[in-house]
Amino acid sequence: MNEKQWAETVKDFLSSISLSANIKVDTLVKLPYAREILDYEVDFTPREQSSMEFETDLLVYEQIDDVIKPRIIIEAKLSSITTHDAITYSSKAQSHKTITPFIRYGIIIGNREHYPLPGRLFRHGANFDFMFSFQKETLSAIEKTAFAELVKRELLYSQRRPPGIE
Repeated sequence: MNEKQWAETVKDFLSSISLSANIKVDTLVKLPYAREILDYEVDFTPREQSSMEFETDLLVYEQIDDVIKPRIIIEAKLSSITTHDAITYSSKAQSHKTITPFIRYGIIIGNREHYPLPGRLFRHGANFDFMFSFQKETLSAIEKTAFAELVKRELLYSQRRPPGIE
């Protein structure tokens, strides 16, 4: 199984639990991580703009009528993660949070057996809101329960607004 296939199995699991009536889960969605304003009108209203996008492994989003609010982005890796991966994904997390400030960003690693999350992930993953490790590619009942609770908490954090922000 490759990482995209594994992300699909995690998506299927998240879609099968009751997160909320308006919450959906998808894979391979491209979301903007940067927006450039190329020029302005004479009153400094942006005139020509450009967006750059990253493809997400997993996206948990809220959809009410025709409005979508991205809530959680999850990077999915299998077996191991390199220092380069940790630095790259942490940077992507910060970039996405610049465009979508209330988004939560995490990483999951499958097929880790009994090994803990690697130290490089903690040293270089400063912009992750959460990290989760699965022993195998198939999620155990205990892992499903713990991961579902984590995702539910992250959804609440994403929906919560600091005082003074409408």
